[in-house]
Amino acid sequence: MPDFKPVEEQLAYLKKGSSEIIRETELRAKLEKSRATGKPLRVKLGLDPTAPDLHLGHTVVLRKLKHFQDLGHTVIFLIGDFTGMIGDPTGRSVTRPPLTREEIDENAETYKAQVFKILNPQKTVIDFNSRWFSKFTAEDFIRLAAKYTVSQMLEREEFHKRFHEERPIAVHELLYPLAQGYDSVALESDVELGGTDQKFNLLVGRELQRAYGQESQVVLTTPILEGLDGVQKMSKSLGNAIGIHEPPLEMYGKIMSISDEMMWRYYELLTDISIADIEKMKRESHPMQAKKKLAWRIVADFHSPETADKAAEDWTKQFQKHEAPADVDEIRVRIADLGPMSLEGGVFQRITWAASDSNGFVVKTEKLIRQAGLVASATEAARKIKEKAVSINGEVVQGVAIGISPDIPITVRVGRKIKRIVPTTS
Repeated sequence: MPDFKPVEEQLAYLKKGSSEIIRETELRAKLEKSRATGKPLRVKLGLDPTAPDLHLGHTVVLRKLKHFQDLGHTVIFLIGDFTGMIGDPTGRSVTRPPLTREEIDENAETYKAQVFKILNPQKTVIDFNSRWFSKFTAEDFIRLAAKYTVSQMLEREEFHKRFHEERPIAVHELLYPLAQGYDSVALESDVELGGTDQKFNLLVGRELQRAYGQESQVVLTTPILEGLDGVQKMSKSLGNAIGIHEPPLEMYGKIMSISDEMMWRYYELLTDISIADIEKMKRESHPMQAKKKLAWRIVADFHSPETADKAAEDWTKQFQKHEAPADVDEIRVRIADLGPMSLEGGVFQRITWAASDSNGFVVKTEKLIRQAGLVASATEAARKIKEKAVSINGEVVQGVAIGISPDIPITVRVGRKIKRIVPTTS
């Protein structure tokens, strides 16, 4: 018989990083019954495999699922291989193109591997909603559809807006919340998790369970994580995401780039540290040291403690000691390809460590970083220089031209990309 922690202690752990619990009194009652009977709660999280890779924003709700697992409850990670073919209309102003079965299957396999970066594979139930929907007949769908009204469905913000703007709403989109809700019936879930944007779908699950004679699940929502800009939600399409498969140094560096204020939100949503300990860190820790600890923790979670140590060491070399890590890529660049002129002519940024008066050359910064493959275009190069995101040997490049010397290596960084460049005359 599992030895469950006291209910108040469980609730405190589960409420950390939660946005809303519908209803907390019901969750408390379920936890009390679970502790009295020794029967774990069945806690469900469903994700449609609509993209091959997850980022840290996706892991907020996964970590909450882990918290239930930490407390001894049964967690079910449901892969929506059936609902993924419908396409979740959440946040969509137009109909989402359905994915093919091949795309769904391929993405589902990568999801299974990625979730075990957080969840315990020996204690996690992996299921697919095609297990029951593949057996559904036309009659079953009609009976399911009869349990919800069109007016109820149009209360959903996306549908309400599109209806009033006279934009199309496909019939299969109306089926999506019903299908997700039926998942809870099929699994007899006690609790369902989701982001705040999933609230409508989760509440449909509560109603359908009642309609099928089951006790309604508790709905627990988690916040939507802001990306690196600290404003918009984390999204690969917005370029503000941290993928969980990114290289350790890149992941570490991105976390170090967030604001001090955002750091504490990441601590709350992306770690298992208690609120009390986070508040203590706020009072007693220097922000730089706290951020380094956060970056180390996240890299260790998705790679290993050893790679986190290496990433921390390399980041310190690059950004605090202005050294390059030992394994940084080295590239040889012909000075002739950079449009050089002798040091004696023109006005340029004098880089004393890169060129001498006797054998140096003036080259365009934009051409140098393009030849090194650190930017994709002249436009990007100009923007990076203007943003002061280009540095050489730790010194920010201010001008459009710099002085270099043949065969004297320089460490060039553009944003988080870094290379060691050896200028050559041949």
